[in-house]
Amino acid sequence: TVFDRGELTRILDLYGRMVSAGHWRDYAIAMDRDVATFSAFRRATERPEVCIEKRPALRHRQGMWSLIGEAGAVLKRGHELHSVLAPVER
Repeated sequence: TVFDRGELTRILDLYGRMVSAGHWRDYAIAMDRDVATFSAFRRATERPEVCIEKRPALRHRQGMWSLIGEAGAVLKRGHELHSVLAPVER
């Protein structure tokens, strides 16, 4: 599973805004067979502040997009990337 160009552009645009606001300093991208994950860090040595996951297997159920918080809890889940990113963009 991978992020397509439009999805990655939207995620990196959000990342750039958060870096310029001083919230995030580093990121990591992991792509496995089942899931693609973008993790954003305040500092490189910490757990990620947020993870954005794409799981196509959940497309027909609760939606393939998930926003996961620092504690590992799912903050938002949905079918559209922009709606899942909304809590972070505020």
